[in-house]
Amino acid sequence: MNTPQTIAELIKKSEAGTASQEEINLLNEWYHSFDDSVAQVTTSEVAGEEQLAERIKARLLETISKGSLKRRVPVWKKWKQAAAAAAVLLLLGTAAYLLFGSGKETTTGEQPVAQKESPSDEIKPGGDKALLTLADGSVIVLDSAATGLLGIQGNTKIEKLENGLLAYKINGRTITENDEAFYNTITTPRGGQYQVTLSDGTKVWLNAASSIRFPVVFTGAERRVEVTGETYFEVAKNEKLPFKVKAVNSEVEVLGTHFNINAYDDEATIKTTLLEGKVKVSVPSAGQAASYLIPGQQSGISKTGKISVLDNADTEEAVAWKNGRFQFKSADLRSILRQIARWYDVDVEYKGAVDLHFTGQLTRNENVSRMFEKLQLTGEVHFRTEGRKIIVSR
Repeated sequence: MNTPQTIAELIKKSEAGTASQEEINLLNEWYHSFDDSVAQVTTSEVAGEEQLAERIKARLLETISKGSLKRRVPVWKKWKQAAAAAAVLLLLGTAAYLLFGSGKETTTGEQPVAQKESPSDEIKPGGDKALLTLADGSVIVLDSAATGLLGIQGNTKIEKLENGLLAYKINGRTITENDEAFYNTITTPRGGQYQVTLSDGTKVWLNAASSIRFPVVFTGAERRVEVTGETYFEVAKNEKLPFKVKAVNSEVEVLGTHFNINAYDDEATIKTTLLEGKVKVSVPSAGQAASYLIPGQQSGISKTGKISVLDNADTEEAVAWKNGRFQFKSADLRSILRQIARWYDVDVEYKGAVDLHFTGQLTRNENVSRMFEKLQLTGEVHFRTEGRKIIVSR
């Protein structure tokens, strides 16, 4: 596997001209992984190693960048420049790896790699998949529906655009309170995501295993929708009609703003992360004061309805899924695998205690085996695939 020792050996073979094409490809992959991965050991027990790993990574990137300011340096020359840093890593013999770090003691021996599958058995990433349930109960499979008009609900047209986006467009006249309320629901499966523009212009992104229930046109004194799972909103401004989102026992009220709601049943808290504007977060049934968020803050609502507010939230991490990434900061492995399980539509089984934490970034467009190969670079965790089940062990 790609431990520092292995990388150092491959660099040595590359310099000697004895590396195979497969080994050269592995080196290329290792080098370019620095573009989207960050290493960090996350427990105080090895804080010194964490700082050392960060210094090594900074020095390695600085060394590699030298000579590239005026021209692009061929990759084979960069191995020679990086060899010294890789050799230092080899001497560490700890969990201070360049791609990921964990909070437990690491082993130094050769570790098993992810079980290889044939191309036909590979578990592929999710994509644009969703079901649209109309007011009369009929269901449209959005990912296979043809582009164009999908239906008319009252005075609103439902269209699937060229880019796959679903859009609700009011047909002609002004909407009044006397218009009949037609409610639609969009549901994404595990391994699915989707985007919709509501009739007021509000844009909504749905992550895997999520849903939104909404009126095809907003009437009355407010705009109200209900969500499950994870959704990102860019709310159209309308001071006369506040926008309200119900998520399990919580309610978020806005006038016009960008925010993310994570309300999965298997997560401990409902998280609302604000990127732009201002929102009010409340638990109507709890009888406690509402919390007002400003950009950069994140509220957490426990199962009992208690609200807490984090001032310096990692907004990039909160919306990474919308931008095609998984992003973690000192995240425990189980929470990471819950995200992966939803996106790849797999089940996860643990063999023994796997108490590990990771910081890093992964793309959501790779096959699941590539995801696990990168996580295994620590040498502390092993993944085995059986059909659509992932077995995890130390």
